[in-house]
Amino acid sequence: MGSLESVPVPLESRVPTPASVVSAAAASSRHSLLVRITHWITTLCFFALLITGAEIIVSHPRFYWGETGNILTTPLFKIPIPASRNLVPTGYGYVMPDQNGWSRALHFQSAWILVLTGLLYAVSGFLTGHFRKNLFPPSSDLSWPQFFNVIASDLRCKRSSDSAASSYNVLQRLSYLFVIFILFPLVIWTGLAMSPAFTSAVPLSVTLLGGRQSARTIHFFVSLALVLFLLIHIAMVWLAGFRARTGAMITGKLAAPSEERS
Repeated sequence: MGSLESVPVPLESRVPTPASVVSAAAASSRHSLLVRITHWITTLCFFALLITGAEIIVSHPRFYWGETGNILTTPLFKIPIPASRNLVPTGYGYVMPDQNGWSRALHFQSAWILVLTGLLYAVSGFLTGHFRKNLFPPSSDLSWPQFFNVIASDLRCKRSSDSAASSYNVLQRLSYLFVIFILFPLVIWTGLAMSPAFTSAVPLSVTLLGGRQSARTIHFFVSLALVLFLLIHIAMVWLAGFRARTGAMITGKLAAPSEERS
């Protein structure tokens, strides 16, 4: 019997197979450390803002347009919930527990952490080319057939293929860009426009929005848009493979969808 060294190695065993290529790609780099850190800080701040913002709304669930608005002013619209202040006319015979003090303090604290985190992410994204490489869609994807293909795939609840797992489709890219460069700046701007200290230093910030009450109303609707994005984002992460995608945002390494399904 000959030695093991004398046994010829089949050619196909020395050539990478598709399975081995997928296996090697399973642990490919997905998110940088800064992207992961800013993502989770933003997530924590957003939930803190959402909870405290809801509590602030409960203190006065009426919205106005212009500079002023109070219980003697006809509201633009109102949310049909009891208030946490007995002077606010809601039509209910009782008031909610008043948690307005701590909620406002935590709301503003979380907002400033979010602002600083967002600035760090934005500056880094431009300097490292993160936006150009990962978020700005190529011109070949900006076509109606491509849009329809992606929408049809999402409506069928079809999971991402192994080849598409390491990148975002065109709708994901555009929605992330819209949130990063439109919704987040707008929600921060409208939030600052409700601060007397900030508007006294930068009065144009509230004038352009039509008044402090207008800023509050716009802030409310932009916040709703961000909540809608969050729900869709979670659904898409679940569809694409929750364990793989969440793990990639924690470790920076993306596991292939085929491995997650195995």
